[in-house]
Amino acid sequence: MLPLLPLLLLCLHCPAGVSVTVSARKATVEVHEHTDAVLSCEFRTEKDQNPRIEWKKKGKAVTFVYFNNKFTGSYAGRAKMEGATLTIHSVTEKDSGEYRCEVTASQDHINFGEATVDLRVLVPPHIPSCDVPSSVFVGSDLELLCKDKLSVPPAMYSWYKDNEALMASADTAYSMDSHKGTLKFKSVSKMDSGMYRCESSNSVGAPKSCVAQQLKVVDYPVDAAILMAGAAAFVILTLLCCLCACFCHRRGCCKKEKKAKSIKSYNPPPPPPIHNLMNYKQTQSFMI
Repeated sequence: MLPLLPLLLLCLHCPAGVSVTVSARKATVEVHEHTDAVLSCEFRTEKDQNPRIEWKKKGKAVTFVYFNNKFTGSYAGRAKMEGATLTIHSVTEKDSGEYRCEVTASQDHINFGEATVDLRVLVPPHIPSCDVPSSVFVGSDLELLCKDKLSVPPAMYSWYKDNEALMASADTAYSMDSHKGTLKFKSVSKMDSGMYRCESSNSVGAPKSCVAQQLKVVDYPVDAAILMAGAAAFVILTLLCCLCACFCHRRGCCKKEKKAKSIKSYNPPPPPPIHNLMNYKQTQSFMI
């Protein structure tokens, strides 16, 4: 038993085989638009000193970024490799997504490893599109729209009237949604006329505003008012006629009138001819 002890101790001190391992320093990388993005990838192998390194981007379909020791597609000419770390120059919002670093060491016992890095490109606000009608009638409901589709993270919105910020509350005649960019009026008045503009903002850059647009709240034209009044009167008159007809039908007025007409049109049969009266013979006597 004693001679086996040194051998056992020697085996315990033998270095264990290490399979290929892959890791990333940062699982999520956030950079501003038009700057460089560094996606780190570090690996260790057991035996293979020249493993195969690939980078892929996951979207609707998986596409190659770095394959067979060269960059592909839009990454050619604007990316570089240092070891297994990928650097993309002058990134845009289209570069955002999930990237995967894959290392294959064919000589190792476990010959494959991978690490994932999520790239998020931050985009400052852009000039939003503003939908403001030129005129609207008094008493109409109204919705103004504002949208910035390019900013990342999504923009928050503010509305201004005559260069003064609008603050919605329970007492105001309007409501605002700072996430959707809407400004709603339930019933506009002439006091709501003015110059309206919208401003988009996020945490990445300075806010941007659209050009102010004129909104006029006007009265209905006289002809239109008369036309609307006439149409309303016609509808009311039609409804009254229908109600009267229904009331008459339920009371049975129509049936009585029809019965009376049938009685008036009755004609009795004609009297018998005179020559029949001359030939008439009394067959029985009557006593009074």
